[in-house]
Amino acid sequence: MRCPFCGAEDTKVIDSRLAGDGDQVRRRRECLNCRERFTTYETAEISLPRVIKQDGSRVPFDAGRLASGIMKALEKRPVSTDRVDAALHRIQRKVLAAGDREVASRQIGEWVMEELRSLDQVAYVRFASVYRSFQDVNAFREEIERLERQPTPEAQRNQMDLLGGEPGADERK
Repeated sequence: MRCPFCGAEDTKVIDSRLAGDGDQVRRRRECLNCRERFTTYETAEISLPRVIKQDGSRVPFDAGRLASGIMKALEKRPVSTDRVDAALHRIQRKVLAAGDREVASRQIGEWVMEELRSLDQVAYVRFASVYRSFQDVNAFREEIERLERQPTPEAQRNQMDLLGGEPGADERK
């Protein structure tokens, strides 16, 4: 690993531990030349499926584009970076878990809407307005009314599951 401070190629690993949900390795390194320390993250490289767009064209899955769309919706909203990263990670896991070589952009959009609904309702409506191509104020109103009828993520976490578990038990799985 090349040192980001002096460019030397000789670095040593000081500490390694699991990061994220256990699918990353965090390594603390020290440059043998300048003695500066830095952190690297190692993840498995997995080939993601291709995305089938509305017009039928196929493009490689682009996590950067996914993050950009979510960040636009969340612009100037009080949502922590950690929560956004966790949501992005969950969406990427769903893309991988589908197990298909191709996934419809429509499906990815639905997963994004699910995540935004639990992160921030304003961001959800922003994203929905573009994603669902709202044509007028009535479309906004209908979406907001639909959102108001659903229990909040907090209320959902506090509900007991039907099998008699603790409130929020499914969150800890």
